[in-house]
Amino acid sequence: MSDDHLDMPISWEEMHRHTKSLARKLVDKGPWKGIIGVARGGLVPACIIARELDIHLVETLCISSYDHKSHTTAKVLKVPDDVGDGEGWLVIDDLVDTGNTFRLAREMMPKAHYATIYAKPKGEPTVDTFTMEVSQDTWIHFPWDLEARYSTPLADAKKKA
Repeated sequence: MSDDHLDMPISWEEMHRHTKSLARKLVDKGPWKGIIGVARGGLVPACIIARELDIHLVETLCISSYDHKSHTTAKVLKVPDDVGDGEGWLVIDDLVDTGNTFRLAREMMPKAHYATIYAKPKGEPTVDTFTMEVSQDTWIHFPWDLEARYSTPLADAKKKA
């Protein structure tokens, strides 16, 4: 990841509000057999959506495709049991960036419905439903990756530059 990016910290309240917005878009698209949360980032939104849509069957798809600083080759760590081609299943992730994770998931479950909260332009073609588009150069900082700490005022940071 280069330094030429925009930082977008997301609070727990924003995450909850944006996820409920996604649930509103999905409520009439069912009925759903269950939800497949893409671990790890998709697990929190999957739980919120499961509650909002009254879905009790939640599976996980574990794909490792990036760390907190850069993208890596996508690697499947665990696939959900008994979902077949995905028909009737809702696959949830927090973000679609390049689309590699959803492309890989679609190879396994081509008939599932793919939904995410945030979508970047490169990944947008791989998702069926999303809440918010963000620019490709935006780096989203999710609430589970953040902690409260001192923030340098913009004027002070500018003086040091």
